[in-house]
Formats: sequence, structure tokens, C-alpha cells
Amino acid sequence: MSFVKKLSGSDTISYDENIAQSERENGYTNAALVNYLKSHSNIKNDVEEVLDLYFHHCSITMTVSELSKSFLFLSNHGLVPGSQKRILTESQAKRINALMLSCGTYDEAGDFAYLVGMPGKSGVGGGIAAIIPNELSVAVWSPALNKKGNSLAGMKALELFTSKTGMSIF
Repeated sequence: MSFVKKLSGSDTISYDENIAQSERENGYTNAALVNYLKSHSNIKNDVEEVLDLYFHHCSITMTVSELSKSFLFLSNHGLVPGSQKRILTESQAKRINALMLSCGTYDEAGDFAYLVGMPGKSGVGGGIAAIIPNELSVAVWSPALNKKGNSLAGMKALELFTSKTGMSIF
């Protein structure tokens, strides 16, 4: 939590325990995946601790501005703009951006890449953060989710943003 607070420049960010509990009560696929990874020795930590951490990550509450600021280091090759503090190597930032592009919006990643043209990460609360390397980090929020778990209005807003500005990674 302190890491996200530093990136966003805000001390008001917290967890929503009700959302964390809801994620835990409905996270069967997540539990199955963590157990599968554990069975292949790809996770060393206790499964319940890993799931608890993940569900709490899913329940972070912040403003759209804080969300956007939290992703700026990914648009800056792993450096925090202004302070030039290195969070990730350039290679690590590139790989995270590739992961966001290929799976950051769940089963809709291909459509997101095609329609929006930016690496992005969506969340269960309706937020989406996206980046363009060397340019910007942008975030949107609208709570109504589509069948694939992404914000309906948020995806459309980002599609319109890249269509009207011509800004995308493609």
C-alpha cells in the first residue's frame, strides 16, 4: 500500500474490505489458478496468503487521477517522472506493458488492443489505466462492467480518446 501511495502522491488510498471479501467469496478461478501454479512449484508462498494479497490488490480504492499517476512509471520506462527514481528496469517495464496489452483486460485484451491501441489494466471496480510509452498514462472509471469484466463506458472513452487524438502504440 505504501508503494501505491508513493506512486500516486496520495495518503488517502486504502482497501475496501467489503470488495476484498466479495472477491474472496467469488474467486474460485483465482484460487484454482494459484493452486495450479503452486502444484508446479511456481509459487513458493502459502496459497491463502497469496490469494489474500491478490484480493486486497483488487480492492484498492483511489481516484482516477491517483490511478493514472500510479501508472506513469510504466509510460516512462520504469522511472518515476520528476524524481527519476527507478522502479523497474527498462526491460521489466517493457515486459509489463506487453503483459498489459496481451492480458490486462482479461478475455477482452485482443479487442482492447484493436479498439484502443494501448497497454491497459482493468479492475473489478470499473477502473482502467492505460499507457503510451514516452507519452502518458490515462485512467478512466465507470462501474458498469461488461460480460468480460471491463468497464463499458471506460473502454468506449479510451477508444474515443485514441481515435480522436490519433495517439496509440500502433
